[in-house]
Amino acid sequence: MPGPAKSREPVSSNNHTRTLIEDAMIGLMADGDRLNHDAVAERAGVSRRTVYRYFPDQDALRHAAWARMSPGGRIPDTLDDLLGGLEGRFAKFDRNAAAMTVALASADGRAMRNQMKPEREAAYRSMFGPAVQALAEPDRTWAIAAIQLMSSGFIWREMRDQWDMDAHGMATAANWAIDVLLADLRRRGGKPLAEGAADREESS
Repeated sequence: MPGPAKSREPVSSNNHTRTLIEDAMIGLMADGDRLNHDAVAERAGVSRRTVYRYFPDQDALRHAAWARMSPGGRIPDTLDDLLGGLEGRFAKFDRNAAAMTVALASADGRAMRNQMKPEREAAYRSMFGPAVQALAEPDRTWAIAAIQLMSSGFIWREMRDQWDMDAHGMATAANWAIDVLLADLRRRGGKPLAEGAADREESS
């Protein structure tokens, strides 16, 4: 019996075509244009069918665009990975600043971020579960959400646009903020977040 059908393009050509398509995605996002197969094909100079061969649906397009802008194309899964990778994460956001800025404000960008929500939430709950285990819900979720925000594109945008910070400064500030939050969680036990920091003195 004949073997499986193979692409007529050599591997190097396949890689080149994929890069063209991914470059087109980032370019479209940077310009604030809609991210769809027709627009990507036109910008990349390839056929619509070719784009579908590499990215068979809209979710695949969005996932590839997110991966292109994120270090390693994945969500960190350990605390060392998160903290040690923040400077690289923010530097990559800087390299794709125009596309990132649009991604944080556009409907396509929101859809792209929301597509990663289950994976992101699972990763951060696993990573910080032990640190918040003494808290009751919803405080447990609120604490993890505050920590996750410190490594997000929104923090990158604010520190870049409002404070003119580079990736090293951003990572230094974010690492410090996460360390402070984790230190508070170690001290507070089950004290509700609404009561303020763990070491806040009681009013006399």
